[in-house]
Amino acid sequence: MDNSELLRYKNLLLAKQQELAPDKSRIGSISIADEPRGDPVDLAASETRASVWVHLKQTDSKLLQAIEDALRRIRHERFGICEECGQAISKARLEAVPWTRHCKDCKERQVSQT
Repeated sequence: MDNSELLRYKNLLLAKQQELAPDKSRIGSISIADEPRGDPVDLAASETRASVWVHLKQTDSKLLQAIEDALRRIRHERFGICEECGQAISKARLEAVPWTRHCKDCKERQVSQT
C-alpha cells in the first residue's frame, strides 16, 4: 500500500474518531434523578432509554479502541495486513471497515466458529 492510500485511510479513521469522541460539554448531562417520577410506563421508558444509551456508549468505546489500534498499525506499517493469516486485506474491506484487523475469509471463519 502506498503512502497516499495510507494517508487516506488515516484521514478516514481520524474523521470517524472525531465523530465518536465524547462531547466534553455533555459530560454529566445524564444524571440519576433523586426519586423516580411518573407512572410505570414512563419509568419503563426511561429505564429503556438509559439502557440503550449505556449500550451505545459501550459500542462507541469499543469502536474508538479499534480505531486507535488501526492508527497504531499505520504507524507501525502493519495496516491492511490480516492479523490472522498475514495476507493483505482487500481494499473493498478496508473501505467498508478501515479499522478491521482481519481479511474477509478470516473474519468469516471467526464468525462461523461462534
